[in-house]
Amino acid sequence: MTALTLSTAGAATLRADALVVGVAKGVKGPVLAPGSEAVDKAFDGKLAAVLATLGATGAEGELTKLPAASGLKAPVVVAVGLGPVPDKEDAYDAEALRRAAGTAARALTGAKKAGFALPASSVEDAAAVAEGALLGAYAFTAYQGGENKLAPKDAKSKDSGPKLPLAEVALLGAKPRDKAYKAAVERALALVEEINRARDLINTPPNDLYPESFAAVATAAGKEHGIKVQVLDEKALVKGGYGGILGVGQGAERGPRLVKLAYTHPKAEKTLALVGKGITYDSGGISLKPAGHNETMKCDMAGAAAVFAAVVSAARLGLRVNVTGWLALAENMPSGNATRPGDVLRMYSGKTVEVLNTDAEGRLVLADALTRASEEKPDAIVDVATLTGAMVLALGNRTFGVMANDDAFRTSIHEIAEEVGEPSWPMPLPADLRKGMDSPTADIANMGERMGGGLVAGLFLKEFVGEGIAWAHLDIAGPAFHEGAPYGYTPKGGTGSAVRTLVRLAERTADGDLG
Repeated sequence: MTALTLSTAGAATLRADALVVGVAKGVKGPVLAPGSEAVDKAFDGKLAAVLATLGATGAEGELTKLPAASGLKAPVVVAVGLGPVPDKEDAYDAEALRRAAGTAARALTGAKKAGFALPASSVEDAAAVAEGALLGAYAFTAYQGGENKLAPKDAKSKDSGPKLPLAEVALLGAKPRDKAYKAAVERALALVEEINRARDLINTPPNDLYPESFAAVATAAGKEHGIKVQVLDEKALVKGGYGGILGVGQGAERGPRLVKLAYTHPKAEKTLALVGKGITYDSGGISLKPAGHNETMKCDMAGAAAVFAAVVSAARLGLRVNVTGWLALAENMPSGNATRPGDVLRMYSGKTVEVLNTDAEGRLVLADALTRASEEKPDAIVDVATLTGAMVLALGNRTFGVMANDDAFRTSIHEIAEEVGEPSWPMPLPADLRKGMDSPTADIANMGERMGGGLVAGLFLKEFVGEGIAWAHLDIAGPAFHEGAPYGYTPKGGTGSAVRTLVRLAERTADGDLG
């Protein structure tokens, strides 16, 4: 994990591999952002003109490297675009700062230390820059740079391997001795460490991450951070009647698990339950996915990874709220023992479900976990899942859908997500779509109308939420796993989508504002 410090040094005197400054897009060319004053002075006040000569405009995501002037200790200046100049001075959008810091951190892969002289005159700005830089300085290298056994004995026994992420971020322009700044930076560090752990889990190949090994990771984290962890294995699931989780996992050699993580605070007045879909590999089961759709299905546990990261973050931050996480873990595999289309499962709630498509498995494991979470009567439940391709078709690859049984709660989740920089959109749960899941054999089918499939899935889940409990469903199928080129602080692969939203929700709940 990249180190983060609030530096007492000035930009001109900091010894580092590079200095990062912000540049906005003005009407007549690039405009230097606050924080760059000392660097501009070293260029005799002509840094903006030099950047313009090099083709810089200040557009968001744009990055320009240039040799530092003689008055600076760092040898390189990195100018990163912030987008349009804000209407008010110092009023840069927090997400623009996050993305700019992330872009710069990615560009400095392999460097030991960089000073970030982006706008940081407020606690909020400093926190945004810290988050963005730490999120951008991420790489999943666990399976790279191994020993080359075919190399000659007199050659190096190990490949050079990938470049490591930026080792240290020195945040400039903040107030190192101010308690509020220190708290903001410590929060950013703890939060991003857990987001990056979620990313690691999502990126881990399914031959190494499966229900039992995921449960082991959760158990170890629980011991480290004072979280009570309970793991229900196959025998316990059979005894408890968890037909949904067992039905999905019965085709795999490695059995399913239901993991409960409970963080409690002695002064908490509210309890928040988080439920995550944890399909560690999704082949589609008997309803096998077509060629080209299997390669990234290690990411189908991203919802469980987000829930896990959020609970651990709440514990590390010491939030005055009880947060319980439920990880519904299974592999969805085809075999002679797998659930077949047409089978009927008896769920933990007692309801029966006719399985029309075994690739609609996420809702089955979530249903059992939602029922179990409801038994503890929390003040609210939020489930997170890479649930439907239909949601990707509706909202694209960067926005997750929010559904709920309470309009005010849905609005609150949407506002929180936008606040922390996670694009989301409120979606309805039309009652007329429920009829499509009527089954002549069971209480409900796991499939309904094809059109509006993401909403149908939400309606299915709603059936398993306890009476009188506020509930929201986040379908993160689009933003959970990024297959394109990295941008901003978003890497290729697992993103850690929804963690920041869940943690901010927990913070608001701790403050008495559940929404």
